[in-house]
Amino acid sequence: MIRSMWSAASGMQAQTTNIDVISNNLANVSTSGFKRSRADFQDLLYETVRPAGAATSSAGTQVPTGIQVGHGTRTVAVHKSFQQGDYQRTDNDLDLAIEGEGLFQITQPNGETAYTRSGAFKIDGEGRIVTSDGYLLDPEMTVPDDTLGITVAGDGTVSVRQGQAGEINEIGNLTLVRFINPAGLNSLGKNLYQATQASGDPVTGTPGEEGMGSISQGFIEMSNVKVVDEMVNMISAQRAYEANSKTIKTADDMLAIANQLKR
Repeated sequence: MIRSMWSAASGMQAQTTNIDVISNNLANVSTSGFKRSRADFQDLLYETVRPAGAATSSAGTQVPTGIQVGHGTRTVAVHKSFQQGDYQRTDNDLDLAIEGEGLFQITQPNGETAYTRSGAFKIDGEGRIVTSDGYLLDPEMTVPDDTLGITVAGDGTVSVRQGQAGEINEIGNLTLVRFINPAGLNSLGKNLYQATQASGDPVTGTPGEEGMGSISQGFIEMSNVKVVDEMVNMISAQRAYEANSKTIKTADDMLAIANQLKR
């Protein structure tokens, strides 16, 4: 019964983590480029009372199944799903969505490169294309002062319309990167990810080529969180937490009955 208390306690701790993950998904249901997470669990060590295949008292016979008692569960991973989210039309020249695989490259203030699926870009006071936090888009591009409009082609070519004559000039080309294991990326917050050994090295390419997605201007990729699924997961986690708490109470009641046998 003491074992059952600790096993149930591990189940409650696991479901607490599960609820934390679900709540973060729901909190970011309107965050552009957000990717939902899922908590993965595994069972803990088993106590083998009798191994399968052990010899019985009868000569030449073996038990077909053993006796193993588990010690609960634990959270082993929080997996991030990079399934594509829905698109929202904004008609903003600097709102860019990736149709397919790939991430934008961002230069952080410390000079390190980060990656994002959120294409809600802005122009800073120097005409550079930046994120909402002022981080530079990589490769860096500067929009001329006399720009009347910006066009981003599906292959990442960025052009501007300048002056009274409306002359069209290219100012740069967007590149995308992809990873063999995007779930291994490290989340930094601010819609940014960082490469790790688990994610593998970034593979850079032109949008629309070599497996990279194409660029859609005037659209934003929304979160891939499905509210109904998260609500069902929340109910399931709550019931599992409740069942584990009742297991602890039941084990406690059994101990109380054993203590009351002698009066």
